[in-house]
Amino acid sequence: MAISVKLGRVAPSTILRRLGTYRRKNRLYVAFREWGRVVRTIFLLRYLSDPELRRIIHAATNKSEAFKKFAQWVLFGGDRVISAGVREEPRKIIKYNHLLANLLIFHTLVTITQALRHLAGDGYPMDTEALATLSPYHTEHINRFGAYILNLQRTPPPLDLAFWMPAP
Repeated sequence: MAISVKLGRVAPSTILRRLGTYRRKNRLYVAFREWGRVVRTIFLLRYLSDPELRRIIHAATNKSEAFKKFAQWVLFGGDRVISAGVREEPRKIIKYNHLLANLLIFHTLVTITQALRHLAGDGYPMDTEALATLSPYHTEHINRFGAYILNLQRTPPPLDLAFWMPAP
């Protein structure tokens, strides 16, 4: 099928149309399903035999779960707020929540960077292993339900991202 698509003999839309009709009886669907099972089995065997792959996946999963937990904390009222009858409303709420969570993470990162620069300026040594354990998902410093006054005339100081980048 892939060769037929590449040679232009079959349009991808034709394949998708065939896959969408009578899926369980469609031989092409069954072939793709079996191919997917082969790919999944190969991945699982690799996952079981490769400790480094397991470590990488575990670390990525932990980061993803930490962001999810942080975003739930940011969402006013928790998960129960998303109950609008309009289909687009829950999507907007999720996107705005992720935007707000990312802004708070950015604020936390800027604050941590300023504190670390101050400590480094005072002569404290920076341990890269200790820095690697820092997380932007802390909530203790955030006044979630406070009143905020925005000064739109204030220009924030420029960010120096070189602090977090390793030297070549």
